[in-house]
Amino acid sequence: MDSENKNLVLILLVLALFTGMAVEVSEGSTVVGVILFLISIFLLTQINFKHLGNSGLLKKSKTYFVIGVFIVSADLYYNFKNGGELGTLDVMTLFFGASLIGTQLQNPQIARVSKFGAYISSVFVVLYLIFYSMFAFLNIDFLHKFDHYMILLPTVKIIGLMGIPLEVIATETVRISGVEEMTMVIGGPCSGLYSMFLLIGIVFGYSQIEKMDFNRTFMMLGFCVAVAYISNLFRVIVLYLTAYYYGEETMMLVHTHIGWIIFAGVAAGIMYFIELKR
Repeated sequence: MDSENKNLVLILLVLALFTGMAVEVSEGSTVVGVILFLISIFLLTQINFKHLGNSGLLKKSKTYFVIGVFIVSADLYYNFKNGGELGTLDVMTLFFGASLIGTQLQNPQIARVSKFGAYISSVFVVLYLIFYSMFAFLNIDFLHKFDHYMILLPTVKIIGLMGIPLEVIATETVRISGVEEMTMVIGGPCSGLYSMFLLIGIVFGYSQIEKMDFNRTFMMLGFCVAVAYISNLFRVIVLYLTAYYYGEETMMLVHTHIGWIIFAGVAAGIMYFIELKR
């Protein structure tokens, strides 16, 4: 296996493991999440980004190291003081802080892949703050409308075409009368925006590392948004079908794992497409 193909395989494995880590920490098993995180960090050190080491981003500076330590410490202290569990934003904030620290270490491989991590996490955090925090502050009701018109209604229509009736009882809620009657809320992580933010960060970071031109980067970003949206519709439909045929307990089990598994597959496809078009 040549160096480029080896790098691609490692990147895909890291994407799958890191995404699984974020989901497991916030919704599943913290222990499994930590294990996936440690494995992904090890694999990151095996990737050789040939252009990244020569980029001028984040040159050696104690300032970046101190900022990284402050971000990690502040986030952990805030959550510990408030007795809260680490959510997706916390995980990505910690990843950004850890990436800043990593860029200042003497090991060149860790420093290089930390720059890639800084791209991914910073893009995610910025998009999260815009769509979730700033929009809420400005009373822009984007998220509920997106969940209702772009996720809930299309998936209910598709399920209806399969002969399975679902009743929309609220903006983000449907009633399912299958093996047991239950309600499902299609909002928050079910909107698919988290996965979309991650994919945008990954494609943007990769474009910077590989020195992709603007037009190609813009095309790939648009492509990844469309694929992420369609993939999330598929995920929600699978959850409907699981709830209808097997009940709430099985649906919740599938819900915990299917998102990051589908994301890993989608990310793999996008990365393969990028490499194919090089």
